[in-house]
Amino acid sequence: MRRTAWQSKANGGKAEVGMRPSDKRTWSNKLFGLIGLRVMKTAIATLTAIYAAILLNVDNPQSAGILAILGVDTTRWRGLKTVFARLGASVIGLIVASVLFDAVGFHIWALGLFILIAFPLLTRFGLKDGIVTGSVIVFHLFARGEVTPDAILTELKLLAIGLGWATFFNLVYMPRENQVLDALRARTESMFASVFAELARYLRDPGALWSGNELLEAEAAIEAGIEAAQRSRENRLIWRTRRNRLVLQDEPWLLYFHMRRSQLESIQAMSELVALASQRVPQAESIARLFETLTDDVRSDFYEGNTEQALDELERQFRGMPLPATREEFETRAALLQLCRELRRYLTIARREKKRRSPQAAAHIQ
Repeated sequence: MRRTAWQSKANGGKAEVGMRPSDKRTWSNKLFGLIGLRVMKTAIATLTAIYAAILLNVDNPQSAGILAILGVDTTRWRGLKTVFARLGASVIGLIVASVLFDAVGFHIWALGLFILIAFPLLTRFGLKDGIVTGSVIVFHLFARGEVTPDAILTELKLLAIGLGWATFFNLVYMPRENQVLDALRARTESMFASVFAELARYLRDPGALWSGNELLEAEAAIEAGIEAAQRSRENRLIWRTRRNRLVLQDEPWLLYFHMRRSQLESIQAMSELVALASQRVPQAESIARLFETLTDDVRSDFYEGNTEQALDELERQFRGMPLPATREEFETRAALLQLCRELRRYLTIARREKKRRSPQAAAHIQ
């Protein structure tokens, strides 16, 4: 992230986004935080797959547990996508291994030959995510030392049991991200408001010092928000048609945080331009008032356009002002004029995103 001369590096250039100690947490939340939901789901899926394989009298039921471990994923969509990749890779791997072992025998060096043949083939077919799963099946077939219909059927049963239970637990429950997203939104807007307040303070007093830590925290909150919004999108599994293709429906939160990321780039540029204001001039006071207005507007659920109207009036005043008398005043006024243009870009991003929002997104995007 770009830094200015009046911003010192804070916290080693890193910002943490998390729950405050005062946040109330139930015992289940504490347990999930200590162990992790994915670990708990993996443990249950593994045990279920092993017991299911035992009940069905499938040889080596522990392999079903290993496949279940490999199949549990972080979102519903990712779980479905990878399970098909694992199934496809395993079937292709079984075919290649069966032909290879039947031709050259069950020698250790045959496994290396299998890797040289199968791995590039799976990558070419877009099944790279299933390489590990396919390898587990092939190595299990190698351990049996025979290629027979019964051996192949056993491996397919293990695949169905292990990946089947993993898919079941992937689909049955995924945590909702609403509380996390609400907290990250509030954190982002709070940091934006703090940055605008600091910019206004510096415009009134060019000798003021600011660490710039709010920019780092805003960036961390936005990136965390994008990740959480992407998980929420992949967990909803709502589809729509785009260019004759089925794709996941857009997540309103994802639009919101991408908008904030674009606005953060404008804010970073504005912080550099403010640093060029080497003296206090009347125009700086007018821009400082605009920033103070933004400290409240950034939390508003609607784009009213009041700040943009005030910016229009300020730019008209700029055009009617006499030319600067000194070089220093000229450089300061040029930086402030460029600052106004960057501020307009910030406002344009918010206005454009509001026009694109859907009724469902009205509460999330501003």
